[in-house]
Amino acid sequence: MQWKPAATLALIPVAAIMAPAIAHAKIYVSVEDTQKRLYPGEKLVQTPIALTEAQRERMRELSSVREPFRGERVWRTAKGDWFIVDEVVGKHEMVKYALAIHADGTIKGIEIMEYVESYGYEVGEASWRNQFVGKTGASTLKLNKDIQNISGATLSCKHLTDGVKRLIVMHDLVLKGLK
Repeated sequence: MQWKPAATLALIPVAAIMAPAIAHAKIYVSVEDTQKRLYPGEKLVQTPIALTEAQRERMRELSSVREPFRGERVWRTAKGDWFIVDEVVGKHEMVKYALAIHADGTIKGIEIMEYVESYGYEVGEASWRNQFVGKTGASTLKLNKDIQNISGATLSCKHLTDGVKRLIVMHDLVLKGLK
């Protein structure tokens, strides 16, 4: 007697059976589209800024963000509101986001522009981002204090919170003094 495999069985590599399911969430939104979301119908004028080393150090001190800030990614509205694009590390990859700040220094909104990490994409959800609305430089802006963490996205939550703190500090140090 000779054994023959059933016709419906196929050879499947063990790696394919054992491979974990990984959710790859990718977010790609342009600067122009993000500006339209945060400032619909408004004209924004690019307003590059140059930071002194003392200002950069103060921003690092208060936010713990070490990545260099790119001063050419700042725009202003006719009303004096600000639109700033920045990047922070998520877990392994950079997360690009935009922050809208009213002329009085309160946060209008935050949008995630690029997110390519395998996990933690929930930071792009409005329910998490809306926690920043209305915060100012006087706000704590600390994870698990006034900004809630998302389980599985802790590093992205922390780094984005720190990044927002950095930009609100920059607003208080530099932008609010510009006319």
